[in-house]
Amino acid sequence: MPGRTQQLLYSEIALDLSWSEDELPQVERTKHVHALHPYLGKYVPQLVEFFLDRHFAPGDCVYDPFVGSGTTLVEANVFGAAAVGCDISEFNCVLSRVKTARYSLASLELGLKVALEEARLAGPRDVNGETAWLREWFSPTALAQLIAYREAIEGLDDPIRDVAKVVLSRSARSARLTTHFDLDFPKAPVTAAYFCHKHKRICAPVQEAAKFLRRYTLDTLRRIRDFATIRSTRTVEVIHGSAPSIKLPMEPTGIVTSPPYPGLIDYHEQHRYAYELLGLVDRRAEEIGAAAKGRSRIALAAYVDATAEVFANARRQLPNGAPVIIVVNDSQGLYPEILERSGLKLEERLTRHVNRRTGRRSGEFFEDVLVCRTT
Repeated sequence: MPGRTQQLLYSEIALDLSWSEDELPQVERTKHVHALHPYLGKYVPQLVEFFLDRHFAPGDCVYDPFVGSGTTLVEANVFGAAAVGCDISEFNCVLSRVKTARYSLASLELGLKVALEEARLAGPRDVNGETAWLREWFSPTALAQLIAYREAIEGLDDPIRDVAKVVLSRSARSARLTTHFDLDFPKAPVTAAYFCHKHKRICAPVQEAAKFLRRYTLDTLRRIRDFATIRSTRTVEVIHGSAPSIKLPMEPTGIVTSPPYPGLIDYHEQHRYAYELLGLVDRRAEEIGAAAKGRSRIALAAYVDATAEVFANARRQLPNGAPVIIVVNDSQGLYPEILERSGLKLEERLTRHVNRRTGRRSGEFFEDVLVCRTT
């Protein structure tokens, strides 16, 4: 916004949605299950809380057609609403189910700790049968430890096995042959010592995974226990499917969602280690706005078509006048057409100031919250 004073700029921003670090510290943004696994592109839970309080009531049913890491579903459950989410990424669905499932906490702790011990006691594992990608991105020792844990969790019952899959994926993310300061966007494996911008000294790539499996097992148990004290008994459904055509298993009363930004993040590639280790179904060709598709005119037109189909399909399953809250950085000006084609009426457009606080992604940006109604 060139040529505008800071005072004028902030007069146009929804300050009650633009939290500073002091107002909203990291420990609150990543409370309980929200930090079970790193995930790029998610919004803070406090944003969902704000719009649930404003536009929904306990007993409602909230739909998120771009469920991502499950932030909307978690907050809807705490609020006392049923929730249903859909995503084309199988990993996103696994993660969202793990966050929102109900567990016998004693059985969960026993199952995860037994699997961890079985993996520790396992003998050497042959990594030659693993994919070329895994053998390139992990040291032989780290990969063997991940394989041993993968084998140890095969005998666990659902939903405990899915929790263990998230522990495995989170450990694999940290155990890759990459620099400590570039876990989000590593371009190639790092096999030699390097100057670490995070620790300000010479560091070496990680050679083991066992320490991460131990650390994240304990952290996962703590976070699930914390969430169990505040969760409601409301139903949560997660569907691995295509949002433009999905038939929902329950009737939602409204939507809170954040669609992918075109050409920014490949939601399958960012969790490639999970897909490779767990043999998950890769449906990246169906992703809306994937980074690999870029931002050409053709790509943006395809994004508009697909996103409009998602909301049009959702509108047909919503009552008239239902609230539809869309959090998006519409720098390309695509959403007026998307809303018109979806049959959604824009009631309010709020601009919020967002700080990037983690990793090496310094700086800030602005995003919009589109408050709409079905017609």
